[in-house]
Amino acid sequence: MDEAEAAAFLGEERTVTCATAGPRGWPHLMPLWYVLRPAPGGPRLWAWTYAVSQKVRNLERDPRATLQVEAGEEYQELRGVMLECDVVIHRELQDVAALGHEIFTRYASPRGAPPVTELPAEVGAMVDQQAAKRVALEFVERRRATWDHRKLGGVY
Repeated sequence: MDEAEAAAFLGEERTVTCATAGPRGWPHLMPLWYVLRPAPGGPRLWAWTYAVSQKVRNLERDPRATLQVEAGEEYQELRGVMLECDVVIHRELQDVAALGHEIFTRYASPRGAPPVTELPAEVGAMVDQQAAKRVALEFVERRRATWDHRKLGGVY
């Protein structure tokens, strides 16, 4: 995929698998909801998670992660983006809450439907309450690999 195709793909998909180095050296893989935020060099992926989660403990020890977003059911439909990233953990409550609102706004409408402009008050209150227990993860891309089997035209 070229830059524009990868950005469009990441904008359409909804779940990223985040791999960190676990305490025993094994990869620790977990799904996350995410948003893309503008950054120099192209959009940057952000997610939030519980501050006491294993992935955060792993990132405190080794601030690197590999992310993968993929789609497709049959082999000839497979496509995806893998990002090797440095990870910045943000703990400021207002920053974490703002990210939570951004994430919940993105996921408030079904795939393909127009985005909502505002969260219901009770959802916003829940996000604000959750923010105190969470951190924001900023994934700073270092290397990328992409694939799109739809482009292979049946030749593998």
